[in-house]
Amino acid sequence: MKPSVICLLLLSVIMMRPPAAHSTDYSRETPVVKAVRSVSPAVVNISTEIEVRRRASPFSGFGMDPLFEEFFKDFFDPGYEQKYNRTSLGSGVIIDGAKGYILTNAHVISKTGKIRAVLNDEREFEVQVVGADPDSDLAVLRIVSSTALPDIQMGNSDDLMIGETVIAIGNPFGFSNTVTTGVISALKRSIRTEDRVYHEFIQTDASINPGNSGGPLLNINGELIGINTAIYAKAQGIGFAIPINKARKIVSDLIRYGEVVAAWIGVTVQDVDPRLAQYMNLPAPGGVLIREVEKNGPGGKAGLQNGDIILSIGNQPLFSSEDYRTAMRHYAAGDPVSINLWRNGKKKTITATASIFPLELAKGLASRLMGITVEDLTIPNRSRFRIQVKDGALITEIHRQSYLAGIGVQPGDVIRQLDDITIRTVEDFEKAIVRYRQKPSVVILLQRGDQQYYITINF
Repeated sequence: MKPSVICLLLLSVIMMRPPAAHSTDYSRETPVVKAVRSVSPAVVNISTEIEVRRRASPFSGFGMDPLFEEFFKDFFDPGYEQKYNRTSLGSGVIIDGAKGYILTNAHVISKTGKIRAVLNDEREFEVQVVGADPDSDLAVLRIVSSTALPDIQMGNSDDLMIGETVIAIGNPFGFSNTVTTGVISALKRSIRTEDRVYHEFIQTDASINPGNSGGPLLNINGELIGINTAIYAKAQGIGFAIPINKARKIVSDLIRYGEVVAAWIGVTVQDVDPRLAQYMNLPAPGGVLIREVEKNGPGGKAGLQNGDIILSIGNQPLFSSEDYRTAMRHYAAGDPVSINLWRNGKKKTITATASIFPLELAKGLASRLMGITVEDLTIPNRSRFRIQVKDGALITEIHRQSYLAGIGVQPGDVIRQLDDITIRTVEDFEKAIVRYRQKPSVVILLQRGDQQYYITINF
């Protein structure tokens, strides 16, 4: 047989054989796909409706130049208003399906009217606000449902690894359950915004937009490790999330009390400057000085003393008073707090059991921080100071050397608001000052006669 014929026969045999399977084929059902499929039913779309009132001329709907509108407005009823609803979109995740609890960001629901949650299966519910904490940017909502809802499995944010894969799910721009992936870029990030500093955030390169805020950050196993937040407007290609282990204590307080209750051990601290550190012969830079100990407080009972230098709380080293406040946010009432300190040239460890700041100490706190004594607006007090208003905390005494006295505040003035808390009674005032006692400053709304004034006080 000729060689050419043999070649043709071999070629025909080869062509008749079925094609071999591609060795590069992979399963399309990746861990990311499995995680998203598992968690999506627990992710909700949150919409908030706000009724906005604004004055408008009858010509505003005709595209009239604003200059002419300004001219014609004087000829029409000044009470003429337009009303419309503005809807703000965000995300949330169901953390307890049996009780209907949703975890989201506080800024998602701030300044809102009715709040609604839409599930992945298009079921829609009106939700109740259980509590919100602007300092951590977390809020808990609740769906009232006759049946159990899908919820998410909690993970552990204390063992996260830089470089591990994460998944963010949310509702950016109103689109339901949009998924982005990335890796953990950094841990324990601090972010400074216009009005506060947020600590210990997870940083990721997963895209997080305003609509993702409040949605879950997952590990590759589909476990909840953080709550996405879009509070940092300057971030581009950077996402931040609140670690779920930090959120647990906050969620517990919001459900139990409706607000975050700061753990208290009964000490007042201040920063340690280099001269004091040298005088105390500290082994290393850092620490905070205990300036005052409440004798009957947890710290006093455990053995803390004025002049002790707290080097660390638990495993968290301290370098400033802000570090101390941040470390204490990890504890709840009843938790043991391990305090590593420096006393008389030696290191010492003391354990104190944290508790809630006693409300009966609030009057002394107000005197120390603000230099005032307040009373309820009783009929005799209103008559004595000729006060017309019925709600507020009446200032009856003011220390001469205090800041408020220096700017002209006097007995008979009424405190109507402290930061974002409306003050109707002395009890309201006491709760507010206990809540904000660790802030560097607060804003009070003061009323004298028919006039109201906002005053910033540094603590």
